[in-house]
Amino acid sequence: MNSSSIDGGTRVAIEGPKGKLDFDFREEVSIAVEDDQVVVTRSDDEAFSRSYHGTVRSLLANMVQGVTEGFTRRLEIVGVGYNAQVEGKKLVLQIGFCHPVEMAVPQGLDVEAPSPTNITISGIDKQLVGEFAAVVRRIRPPEPYKGKGIRYENEHIIRKAGKAFTSGE
Repeated sequence: MNSSSIDGGTRVAIEGPKGKLDFDFREEVSIAVEDDQVVVTRSDDEAFSRSYHGTVRSLLANMVQGVTEGFTRRLEIVGVGYNAQVEGKKLVLQIGFCHPVEMAVPQGLDVEAPSPTNITISGIDKQLVGEFAAVVRRIRPPEPYKGKGIRYENEHIIRKAGKAFTSGE
C-alpha cells in the first residue's frame, strides 16, 4: 500500500513497494490526502496557477505509478557489429566508434542488456528513466538512410531514398 505525507506544506513524499519519492511544490497549489487520494487544489484562477495545477497533478500521478509499478524504457541497437553490455554500474556500447563508449548508470536506475542489441532501463522516477534513455540514444541516433543507430523500441524511422543513378540521355 502506498503512503504519502505532506511535510510543512511545501513537500510531499510518496512511498510504495518499489521505493520512495519526494517533491517540492510552490505555494500556488495546495496538496492534501483525503480518503487515500491525493487532492491538488489551486489558490487562484491565474493562468500560471492553472497550468501549474495540471503539472503538479501529473507529476504526483507519475510518482504514485513509479513507486507502485515503476517505469521502463527499451532501446534497440541496429547495425552490424553494434552491441551493448552492462559491466557493474557502467553501460558499455560498441557502436561503430574506434573505442567503446562507457556510461555511468545514474543511482536509482537499473540497466540491463538482455541481448547484445537490446537495452532495458527501469526505475521509479519517470523523468530519470526517460532522460537516461534519451542520453543513450543521443550517442548514435538512427540515421535516415540505413536506419543504423540506437532507437526506442517500436520507434518508426522515416527512411530517405539514397542516391539514384540515372542515364545521361
